[in-house]
Amino acid sequence: MKLTPEQRIELHGFNNLTKSLSFNMYDVCYTKTREEREAYIDYIDEQYSAERLTKILKNVSDIIGAHVLNVAQQDYVPQGASVTVLVSEGPVVEVPDESYDESPGPLPDNVVMQLDKSHITVHTYPEYHPDEGISTFRADIDVSTCGEISPLKALNYLIHSFDTDIMTIDYRVRGFTRDTDGRKLYIDHDISSIQNYIPEEVKEDFDMIDVNIYQAHTFHTKCKIRDFDLDNYLFGYTKEKLDPEEAEEITERLTTEMDEIFYGKNISPGSIAE
Repeated sequence: MKLTPEQRIELHGFNNLTKSLSFNMYDVCYTKTREEREAYIDYIDEQYSAERLTKILKNVSDIIGAHVLNVAQQDYVPQGASVTVLVSEGPVVEVPDESYDESPGPLPDNVVMQLDKSHITVHTYPEYHPDEGISTFRADIDVSTCGEISPLKALNYLIHSFDTDIMTIDYRVRGFTRDTDGRKLYIDHDISSIQNYIPEEVKEDFDMIDVNIYQAHTFHTKCKIRDFDLDNYLFGYTKEKLDPEEAEEITERLTTEMDEIFYGKNISPGSIAE
């Protein structure tokens, strides 16, 4: 169904398609001692507090053209935060031509499009290995919209809002809407891959895998940072303070942790995931 904005199908009533974006990011760190682990968790809680997450979600609302109805936010003890934003149709202006294009969306700007009956949520999950060696931070962001604009237009901004080693991104179009003749429409835009909504300079930094079910309008992309520099995973010091054997051991533990998250299964250290 290749449509230009000028060829947009006239609908019977409101566009009832539900478009859902699930963006999951992971940050991995090596914390040798309990003190390092606690300092890392404190850092994460400060960087991704409920207040900052609320600002991020409000920017997402601006990008997809939503009007914020209600915000519920909570910082948890001992760690973690959640924010839920209920949004409704924002001011309606002419829909930009690029609303149907597979291209990265904007960073925060005055982008206003038709939207209704939608929500945006984020939950964070700081986590650590029992022996204190590996600490992991995960954030789950869900953007669900109705109307013409796809929440994928907010993906570029979300990627730029988090320091991430691994991203798991899911997009699904659910339900149906009808044209003026009563014919059901199960999707209202062309999409071949979530990767087309990610800027080229970002894709260059990641190894990526696609799993798409086109008949079900379900799309999945996984991304893992390509270049590994141990200095980026040590908390409070650099690899120069480690002897070569310890640096190699830590590198293996970190890369195994990242591979397990990326492939979604436990693997033996040093093995190559199938």
